[in-house]
Amino acid sequence: MTIREPEFADLATPTGLMRTHLFRPQGDARHPGIVFYSEIFQVTAPIRRTAAFFAGHGFVVAVPEIYHEFEPAGTVLAYDTAGADRGNALKREKELSALDGDSRAALDFLAAHPACDGHFGALGICLGGHLSYRAAAVNADVKAAACFYGTDIHSGTLCRGGDDTIGRTGDIRAELLLVFGRQDPHIPLEGRKRLYDVLTEKGVSFTWHEFNAAHAFIRDEGVRYDPVLATQGQLLAVELFQRCLR
Repeated sequence: MTIREPEFADLATPTGLMRTHLFRPQGDARHPGIVFYSEIFQVTAPIRRTAAFFAGHGFVVAVPEIYHEFEPAGTVLAYDTAGADRGNALKREKELSALDGDSRAALDFLAAHPACDGHFGALGICLGGHLSYRAAAVNADVKAAACFYGTDIHSGTLCRGGDDTIGRTGDIRAELLLVFGRQDPHIPLEGRKRLYDVLTEKGVSFTWHEFNAAHAFIRDEGVRYDPVLATQGQLLAVELFQRCLR
């Protein structure tokens, strides 16, 4: 389906206003809501195109700016060394409680939006893959989460002082989709094995996919982009959301 022009709203969070970009179908029908967590570079052009893809499949997609405490609203970090260094530094600086506050604010925004039908999912890429996993662990109203090569889950190294995300796995009641690239140095085999074992031990409902791909293979910019595998992964997420949220 066709979508509206993107909008944005500045949401109140415990750590200040968080600009959140909204992508949704045209028309007056109500649809499930998805909080889409970006990479460390915030709401870049590839992230916006991915959000539009999911909106075109019948979802109301909210994309928060994850570093709103540190950067002016609308800031996009470049896909270069300086941008990566800044994004990684802020990832380690952000407080874990602030991440959870951001998730709750985005979900509450969707719950109050007239285009949303009250069913919620989470979606994320890279850092966002971790945040979508965590959103499912700490928010009972998240019914499905698609996590694309989520970084730091296996190691507990997100945020200042680390994180307890893998330890919250037993709190997940959502169905998960986890997608990885085997050639991704950020989530090595040992880390993937640890995460798989914890999910299995805790009885989480999940689907696991590993592709022969590098980190960032879904991003439609740069030499690591694999359009065939990216499309396959995105359609797996569409199937998850359509089955669990409708």
